[in-house]
Amino acid sequence: MTSQARPWHQSLAVLLLSAVALPPAGLVLLWMRRGMKAIWKLLGTIPILGFAVAHLFLFFGLRVEMDGTGAKPMFSFGTREARYKKLEASRAAPPPATVQAAPATAPSAPVAPPYWTDFCGPNRDGHYDETPILTVWPKRGLARLWKQPAGGGYASFVVAEGRAFTIEQRRNREVVAAYDIDTGRELWTNSWAANFQESMGGDGPRATPTWHDGRLYAQGAEGELRCLEAATGKLVWSKNILADNGASNITWGMSASPLIVDEKVIVQPGGTGGTSVVAYHKLTGAAIWKVLDDKQAYTSPVLVTLGGRRQVITATASRAVGLAPEAGALLWEYPWVTEYGVNAAQPIVTGPNRFFISAGYGHGSAVVELQPAGATFTARTVWQNTRMKSRFNPPVLYAGHVYGLDEGILVCLDVETGEQKWKGGRYGYGQLLLAGGHLVLTTETGEVVLVKATPERHQELARFSALDGKTWNVPALAGGRLFVRNATEMACFRIAP
Repeated sequence: MTSQARPWHQSLAVLLLSAVALPPAGLVLLWMRRGMKAIWKLLGTIPILGFAVAHLFLFFGLRVEMDGTGAKPMFSFGTREARYKKLEASRAAPPPATVQAAPATAPSAPVAPPYWTDFCGPNRDGHYDETPILTVWPKRGLARLWKQPAGGGYASFVVAEGRAFTIEQRRNREVVAAYDIDTGRELWTNSWAANFQESMGGDGPRATPTWHDGRLYAQGAEGELRCLEAATGKLVWSKNILADNGASNITWGMSASPLIVDEKVIVQPGGTGGTSVVAYHKLTGAAIWKVLDDKQAYTSPVLVTLGGRRQVITATASRAVGLAPEAGALLWEYPWVTEYGVNAAQPIVTGPNRFFISAGYGHGSAVVELQPAGATFTARTVWQNTRMKSRFNPPVLYAGHVYGLDEGILVCLDVETGEQKWKGGRYGYGQLLLAGGHLVLTTETGEVVLVKATPERHQELARFSALDGKTWNVPALAGGRLFVRNATEMACFRIAP
């Protein structure tokens, strides 16, 4: 007797070729194969699935990013090259026929007075008080004014004189860009060679630029600090704050937004030997003062008045500090050691001599009170607990209560006692602002959400999808517009009534 020949589609050669070239077909052929024990089919499935995953990466641009926990993967598709080509095509395209082209130096009219000129708003506290906002949203969400591709990174927008400014990663360059707020049309760019990469947090610049008196101050992830003319993008002065102060970069890159105080621009290179916090002249870039030896963290400095004293407060990798803006003298310190040195959420003033501070990685929150001690202060703990752990998501204060994300879940705390009033709503490692007695949140997956700011209970009023992909960038509000972006997209919505 002669054995019957296998059909061609059950031959070993066809199976191997299909497994490599078209894994789904290879998997089907494997399990259709006659005479093979199930255990061998199971073992054969493993390498075929490996080929399938390789195909997703190589041919379909599968991207795997980590969420804010650093443990949960987030998947998306699109190669880096494809994203850059899409961005470049968008910027090269002529404006729509309905938009009359204007010179790069002439923003859209009418132009509102500058308002949202700093990270997290005019006082760096996440409050929007310029105009009322809609508190009843259409079912499909806020009216979108424009949406387009964006470069990489986690910076937010600042808005002034009809322009929205941000900093992005485009190929191997960090790019400061100005956009028309009505159309999203790019008006100018200023760029330099830099490509900060970090596998867990993600690539690109982090620090939101600062607008002040017609100039833009932009800080790159690798230390480049530039002062630009906000109308044209022309370079006024620049220096690398890491090189200038003998400092090494930190794990997740330079993230602090430059702070303008009087004639100074204050930055945080984190150098030793008295160069951790530095003030340069805002018009020339000349050094004015340099202080502290602390390794830096990711919190932007804030100008506040506490204990009747105007001061700059920030959190380094190991402590919160208050500095006299005149010459950088240390006014007080408060130990604040977080795992990995990740202090990233803004401190917020809660009373004449008190402030709230929070950090993630199991650390928690505290209210700190300053007490006069001659020309300086001592700092004491009013309360401290782990009911709110803000990893890199600044909380906001409203009517005696602090609202913030506790490792991705929204929490309301009584600021006087630390008592948790409620906890609800899983928004991931998104961001939030306060406007009109409501919280405007962006979720980690790109949704915009409206929540009533009340200690009574968690009340989510509306939500809609605004962006695709991981969204860690803090939103911005100006002139009745909501500006949102992430590492691949940016959009603007009408939020005024």
